[in-house]
Parts: sequence; C-alpha cells; structure tokens
Amino acid sequence: MEGRGGAWYDEAAGPVVRPYALTGGRTHYDGVDFDLVALIVAAEPAVSDDDSAALRASQWSPEPEHDMILQLCRTPLSVAEIASDLELPLGVVRVLLGDLLDHALIQVRRPAPVAQFPGERVLKEVIDGIRAL
Repeated sequence: MEGRGGAWYDEAAGPVVRPYALTGGRTHYDGVDFDLVALIVAAEPAVSDDDSAALRASQWSPEPEHDMILQLCRTPLSVAEIASDLELPLGVVRVLLGDLLDHALIQVRRPAPVAQFPGERVLKEVIDGIRAL
C-alpha cells in the first residue's frame, strides 16, 4: 500500500464496486425469502396489452448484473450457484433476484420439502435385517 491517499489496490484488480452500490444500498429483499437451493429460471417474455405493465417496465432499467443473472438462468440454477458464478455475496444476489422477480423476469422453483426420516424402530429393524444376512 502506498502512502496516505495512495491507491490501496493494484492495477490488476480492476475497478472496485462495493456490494451496496450494486443494490442501491438495499441489504435484503422484502418479498419472498430466496432459499439457497431454490431454482431460478429466466421467465419467457409475456405478450401483454396492459399499458401499466409496459409503463412499469419502461421506468426500470436493469443493471448489468441483472442481465448477467438472466443470461445464467436460461437453464435453471440455484441461488447459491448464481452467487458463485457471479462471485457476488449471497445477500446482493438475493436483492438482485428480488428486482427481477418484481418485474416478472424470473421464476422461482421452490425446493421439494425434505422427506421425513424413518423412525428409530424402522432403522433398528433394517440394521437387524442386515446383520441377519
């Protein structure tokens, strides 16, 4: 690091953008909670004659990170995979996904509920059966 007021990164690092700058200072999405394993897929563009929907879409200009997410999500990806591929913090990705969801540009496929584990009695019977072999 150079002296006072000098650069604190090297030229190879490129431009540094703080995560809160990508989200406009937002730290979380107030809508649905994006589970780490929820699958995100880019939505098919809907054809609509609704003028209010067109107006809302025209007033919002997505950031480059939004576009990168849409490119990645042509095939379903989990929230964790998106964060990893973009090398962004999970909280930032969740806020960006919230923006896309608000504008109906993505679909969220919730993970299937975890199957209930068998009871202790069933497990003991399985172990006894294996030992009997």
